[in-house]
Amino acid sequence: MLALHARTQCELDRALHRHGLCASDFEVLDVLADSAAADVSCGYRVQEIAERVHLSQSALSRLIARLEKDELVERGLCAEDRRGVRVALTGKGRALHGEVLPVQRAVLTRMLKLR
Repeated sequence: MLALHARTQCELDRALHRHGLCASDFEVLDVLADSAAADVSCGYRVQEIAERVHLSQSALSRLIARLEKDELVERGLCAEDRRGVRVALTGKGRALHGEVLPVQRAVLTRMLKLR
């Protein structure tokens, strides 16, 4: 199972690299896209994202900073709770996620059929 996971991550990284992303980048964009679909208008706190992805809090913070620099996500205060910083997709991030989602799903489908 671990070997399949490692091969799948490598394949995802190769396929997503053409779009300027790695598998971890996409995983975070996917979580944030789910928040938008669930009408969580101000996104998720970093801690909430960390509970859904396979990264340490510090690695996730660096990844979010990089995505923010690329204008794919934005950080800000949530109107309902000014104590915490929220992360949400930008329009550019939403568009890229929609473009790359079929690529990611195709890789997963292909890799799972190989087992």
